Amino acid sequence: MYSFQKLKKASKSNVEGKEIKVAVLGNCATQFFSTAIQGYAKLSGLNVNIYDADYNQIDAQLLDSGSEVYEFGPDNILLWLSTDKLYEEFLDMAISERGGFAEHYLRKIETYWNLIASHSHARILQPNFTEIDDKALGQYSCKVENTFIYQIRKLNFLLQEAMVKRKDVYPIDFLAVQIQMGQAEFYDAAMYYNAKVTISLSALPYVAKAVSDVLMAMSGKIKKCIVCDLDNTLWGGVIGDDGIGNIEIGELGRGHAFTNLQRWLKQLKECGIILAVCSKNNEDTAKEPFEKHEEMVLRLSDISVFVANWNDKASNIKMIQQILNIGMDSMVFLDDNPFERNLVREMIPDIEVPELPEDPALYLEYLQQCNYFDTVSYAGENSDRTKQYQAEFERTKSQQQFESIDDYLISLDMIAEAKPFEPIRYARIAQLTQRSNQFNLRTIRYTEDEIERVANNPEYVTLYYTLKDKFGDHGLVSVVIMKKESADTLFIDTWLMSCRVLKRGMEEFIINKLVAVAKEKGFQKIQAEYIPTPKNSMVKDIYSSMGFETVGNNQYKLNINLYQEKNCYIKEAEDE
Repeated sequence: MYSFQKLKKASKSNVEGKEIKVAVLGNCATQFFSTAIQGYAKLSGLNVNIYDADYNQIDAQLLDSGSEVYEFGPDNILLWLSTDKLYEEFLDMAISERGGFAEHYLRKIETYWNLIASHSHARILQPNFTEIDDKALGQYSCKVENTFIYQIRKLNFLLQEAMVKRKDVYPIDFLAVQIQMGQAEFYDAAMYYNAKVTISLSALPYVAKAVSDVLMAMSGKIKKCIVCDLDNTLWGGVIGDDGIGNIEIGELGRGHAFTNLQRWLKQLKECGIILAVCSKNNEDTAKEPFEKHEEMVLRLSDISVFVANWNDKASNIKMIQQILNIGMDSMVFLDDNPFERNLVREMIPDIEVPELPEDPALYLEYLQQCNYFDTVSYAGENSDRTKQYQAEFERTKSQQQFESIDDYLISLDMIAEAKPFEPIRYARIAQLTQRSNQFNLRTIRYTEDEIERVANNPEYVTLYYTLKDKFGDHGLVSVVIMKKESADTLFIDTWLMSCRVLKRGMEEFIINKLVAVAKEKGFQKIQAEYIPTPKNSMVKDIYSSMGFETVGNNQYKLNINLYQEKNCYIKEAEDE
């Protein structure tokens, strides 16, 4: 972990990229905190600009629509309400009123949220509350409603429930940092009483990381896949030498640590993270525990790509990356062997390779603290992703049986649908804007609440696309957002597509449909733009290839009445 001094130095550095504005408001001193966030974010590659509001000015700043905070035009507003101040407010209340403290304070927080929503479009970053156990009644305090420990725990629970109902509020788990570090290291009483700083200097980098992790996820810098070695990583021992009966897995001895790691990986898979295997082994031998060992948590059905051979792991990981068609910087590689870890780091600088502890009992705790898989949205259909990649492998094998690509595409029996944004799809649409990098013409990131605002704004025309074929359902694969520029012109604000459906005619289907929708709504022209990034060069010529006229540097236009529909082998789903 970085030191506070390193973060302070980094906070003054220059970072390229889109500026992310964050306003920090607190009922305590926030200068060191803001410096730490800015420094950590910049070391993570984010161009963060922070406005640090004056001490204890939350009400004044949020009530006044012309305040410095709103004039700053923040993308995010962080509300830091320190537990120390809450404790003092709690003690100042009459004993008879303390039983309702949690509900009272939640109403205050929700008032702040509503003020922010009414005066700006900023996302709200809301830390939860660390704990102060005042031991008013010792251990018995946990069951007495008018004690502080009872109320602060109740407040955290109510806060979680309230955030579930708000798409514009994003949690920051300060309590988890306090639990991880321990109160003695997390808190410095002298710092609080002398400077009103409620977090120790040694803990500031950890809370800054928590904030930066959320900002990273909002910016689309997220991990999508975890690639696992097998021997002494997913189980104890060497399957080729020890045999299936002697590897360590299950509830006994060291096996318990490997089992819990597998349980965690299974949970990641259920949340949409891709699981892959990269092992130096004979393939049949490597697969045997997944197929036959009764205490294995992970099964072959959980693994999207399974590679076991005697090639070097860097080459195999590159092959896995090509099959999945995702960025190497969105992958994490787990291996117990320091030699293999160093080899992969040297040959693939962009991949994340955690330095696993020597003791397998520490693997899980270490990986959980790394927090590689932070996200700002969740769509339930993510759990189908493994099946989608496995179906893609079947498509690849099927393609080899055809002499022409046209014959292959016809054989797929593809059916697509295109619809305006719907509430049930908001989370998945937002997630695609955050995750898509390669086929993404302007790489604009949206959160779920922003997608909802766009969907309900008559100045926008929105479309989402789904695709399925004889091998399976790809789900939601593309998003188009068009903004009204004038009475007769639309501008394509966003066009992104999952790379899983490239070169199947989906690009042509999308353009055909968006032109048809624009024409139905009375528009005559469509304007478009390509904004280059290090990852989206594959789409730099897409508009030209679709019949758009170049009118400037990466600027394009289309006369709708002159558009000639593109050929594709995809049928549009019939309305039910």
